[in-house]
Amino acid sequence: MIFDELKLAEPLLRAVKAEGYTTPTPIQVQAIPPALAGRDVLGCAQTGTGKTAAFALPILQRLSEGRPPPPAHGRPIRALILTPTRELASQIVESFQAYGRFTSLTWAVIFGGVGQNAQEQALRRGVDVLVATPGRLLDLMSQKLVSYKALEVFVLDEADRMLDMGFIHDVKRVIAALPAKRQTLFFSATMPPEIQALSKGILKDPAKVEVVPQSTTAETVEQKLYFVEREQKRHLLVHLLGDANIRRALVFTRTKHGANRVTKQLEAARISAEAIHGNKSQNARERALDSFKEGSCRVLVATDIAARGIDIEGITHVINFDLPNIPESYVHRIGRTGRAGAAGTALSFCDTEERAYLKDIERTIRRHVPVVGDHPFRSGQTAPSATSLGEAQAQSEQGGQRSHGGQRPQGGQRRQGGGQRSGEGRRNGGQGQGPRGGGQRRGGGRGRSGGQGGEARQSQGQHRGSDGRPSKGAASAPAAAAPRSAPPPVRTAPKWL
Repeated sequence: MIFDELKLAEPLLRAVKAEGYTTPTPIQVQAIPPALAGRDVLGCAQTGTGKTAAFALPILQRLSEGRPPPPAHGRPIRALILTPTRELASQIVESFQAYGRFTSLTWAVIFGGVGQNAQEQALRRGVDVLVATPGRLLDLMSQKLVSYKALEVFVLDEADRMLDMGFIHDVKRVIAALPAKRQTLFFSATMPPEIQALSKGILKDPAKVEVVPQSTTAETVEQKLYFVEREQKRHLLVHLLGDANIRRALVFTRTKHGANRVTKQLEAARISAEAIHGNKSQNARERALDSFKEGSCRVLVATDIAARGIDIEGITHVINFDLPNIPESYVHRIGRTGRAGAAGTALSFCDTEERAYLKDIERTIRRHVPVVGDHPFRSGQTAPSATSLGEAQAQSEQGGQRSHGGQRPQGGQRRQGGGQRSGEGRRNGGQGQGPRGGGQRRGGGRGRSGGQGGEARQSQGQHRGSDGRPSKGAASAPAAAAPRSAPPPVRTAPKWL
């Protein structure tokens, strides 16, 4: 099929061809026709599948047809796209600019981290399409600067990521302010129970679109695994980046501190690198992204806030410096390469403490990640036995889904109920208490909610009970068994690199 067969208007077809596209992706083939017909759409598709065009093109066509555009001054908001991160919001607007260049429609983007004066002015002038993150949108709504009286289309993009970042209640507050009569397009890379419940509450007889099975990795991405101890990871990274075939690499760390540390170490090795995470100002993040896009920066070091907010062509490699402790994040991370059918490579480092994370990941993606055993920094410990994928699938069928509320086979429980997660990562190992529910995790310290850009800090120490005292098992060990007294628990962040 080609775009001409999707019954798109001539200005949109012209814009699509100007972007160099002739053949729609599977999500576009399945989602565009029902969206053009005015139906609600429930789309489950992983990142890099062309999902943005799947809702942008029908919206542009709907808003362009039927009636002449209203005057520029006081133009009402006719379509709202709600998305979790600033980067993703900016790139969605870029897509509307590209596909709507030959229309008379207008659009604007609003998000936090910057002053709101320019955003206020855009809203007062009026826009047809508004792309927003939940926090800043609610702020402007409370100031009576946003009106939904003329709203026709609502898009909830990356719904599961909203849940991950603790925005689900903000999303519900926005939805409550929208007119009941509207078209709703709902997209999510995964469908945990909370997201399924939300979709049922806001969609009316939706056309269901699922391009690939949930929690699967793109076939165009070659995956490799390196067993390496934590203190050797930085040396392995520099060693691998000596390969000139790694032209543009996206490196993921679990924490903001880790991203900064890795960036400094790469710069010390004369490898151009920039860091992007929640503590960076919006201007600094945009400069880093621009440098990466232009090629002046070879390596972008990011936390999971960027896992779905970066859509840059030509990323040859994704490198998981730290394995994520949320299996679905692995899918989202490596989806930054191998996009739109192109080939890509994902390299993952796994230290001893991350072996349980690896088991969770392999259960989720239902495949073994090939191990590279011949490298100069390989771990001295024996590699773990292969994960039983058949056993994992049986556990999944018995209701052991890990997406909020189910117990994870290995690596601890997630938070239950509303389960607000930290914004850009969890604790690096250890047992901790989250802000909601009673989920156990590996490592010490207490979790804290993190909306956008709120990354968990790393801590370590002896295993301690819920009252802060050492657990009985550790305290009752015979003195003769240990020639030295145990050191006091460490409360400060360790030098993990």
